[in-house]
Amino acid sequence: MEEEQLWIQQVLAGDKEAYANIINKYKNQLYATVLRMTRNPQDAQDFVQDAFIKVYRNLDKYKADGSFSSWLYRVAVNHCMDEFRKKQYTTVQIEVDEEKVVNPNHPEIIFLKHEKKRQLERLVSTLPDDERLIILLRYINEVNYEEISEIMGVPLSTVRNKLHRAKKKMRETTKREGGYFHELSNGG
Repeated sequence: MEEEQLWIQQVLAGDKEAYANIINKYKNQLYATVLRMTRNPQDAQDFVQDAFIKVYRNLDKYKADGSFSSWLYRVAVNHCMDEFRKKQYTTVQIEVDEEKVVNPNHPEIIFLKHEKKRQLERLVSTLPDDERLIILLRYINEVNYEEISEIMGVPLSTVRNKLHRAKKKMRETTKREGGYFHELSNGG
């Protein structure tokens, strides 16, 4: 946290190179989150780049009393939501060629892991944007409830309710369709 504050101060003092440290620290996590929202690698890359530009231009508006990562995610998420509204954005499924990533020593285990991941991604993709985002932030990026509330600009109770609702929908879909996610139907 102190490291980020130092970088922010350096950037605000005119050291543009210090911003590279911020980008390097967050680019992969932010890209992974945005990719799961857009399901399109090129759009995700563009949105993340746009988000980092917006953050750079508005760095002087960041208030150090909150988490920088939450503020950064909020800027990125808001940008994505704006783009979704502008374009009536539709998501497309990304398929992974399992033959290229299967470990020949344990093909069944690798296959099952990929199958679970694909099913989970499909389940998450069926959720409304706000619920999908909460699931991604909480379980993929391991962001706590308070930070999610801050990122999305909604009360903590709304985050908890939407998370509960999203998990319930996923459990119901899993029960209805069967599949690998028995832990969801057991409250996991």
